[in-house]
Amino acid sequence: MENEPVCSINLVVLNGERYVRHCLEALRKQSFDHRRLVINILDNGSTDRTKEMVKEFMPFLNDFNRVTFIERLSNLGMWGGQEELLKHSDGEYVIALAVDVILDTRFVERAVMAGEKDPHIGAIQAKIYRFDVATVGPGMFPDRDIIDTCGFRVFRSRRVINIGHGEHDHGQFAGTHEIFGVEGAVPVLRRAALEDIRVQGEIADHDLFWYAEDLDIAWRLRLAGWKEVYDPSVVAWHDRQTTKKLRKNFRDFLNIRRTIPLRKRRLEWRNVRFTIVKNDYIINILKDLPAIIFREAAMTLYLVLFEPRVLTEMPTLFRLLPKMISKRRAILSSARVSPAQIRKFFH
Repeated sequence: MENEPVCSINLVVLNGERYVRHCLEALRKQSFDHRRLVINILDNGSTDRTKEMVKEFMPFLNDFNRVTFIERLSNLGMWGGQEELLKHSDGEYVIALAVDVILDTRFVERAVMAGEKDPHIGAIQAKIYRFDVATVGPGMFPDRDIIDTCGFRVFRSRRVINIGHGEHDHGQFAGTHEIFGVEGAVPVLRRAALEDIRVQGEIADHDLFWYAEDLDIAWRLRLAGWKEVYDPSVVAWHDRQTTKKLRKNFRDFLNIRRTIPLRKRRLEWRNVRFTIVKNDYIINILKDLPAIIFREAAMTLYLVLFEPRVLTEMPTLFRLLPKMISKRRAILSSARVSPAQIRKFFH
């Protein structure tokens, strides 16, 4: 029907006063018919001026089909907040937006076009460039120079990276193709695909609070048989705070790691392993066991020598392990793809 919502843009924010004006201004400039877009915003208990700034900007969004602003006192996390906003979402597509992301003017238009090519596409990965908010004036769009991510790549060692991260764009990621999974800065998700991967009533795993929830969702979408596609015509920019510098040597690696909050490093170590426990086929683990053991041994030795406080997360890992095994049974019992179909994405 005419003017029926096609897509919901769901923004979850916590203390985002540096970004929120840029983020909302980019929504206002979207080329897609605003009458067919719903905007949902959830504040996770900000203590800065984020809430006031959102309210000040809302009159500029009055031509959208609907704008909903939810204020919370407690922090649900990024994906817990996204799951809450899903209750207020309309249309076939959901854009899960982080506040430190700026969307290109044609982002929604191109994303919907990409999704309409194949009903089996469950998620679309944009070509996301890096930007620094301190260098971008109000209403401006950053340069298309350095890539932030083109999605997740998983290696046989189960190392996970952001494709293209830190590379200068010279056309090396110009083609549309399937990837293992979409990264969490601004994935475009088919609503039916999200509903399809509920496990024990949850879409996002609430035990993976804050880190690796996007990897877990991407993996479960794959297991459920949904395609995840990278489309370079869908463009955005991300001000990734913890990894602006790339390592050239081990000293650089150590310096970069020190800039990442300890809590985030602990959750990264724990939650990536939980994601593997929940979603990886045993036969694939066995086939890749030498690479997995080598990497785990090297990582453990590194943590013991340089970041022993990360390993204080180990008691929590063992405490939650039975719960993760229970979720694993539920996930794999409904999987629609074979181990070989998953393993072809491991490099």
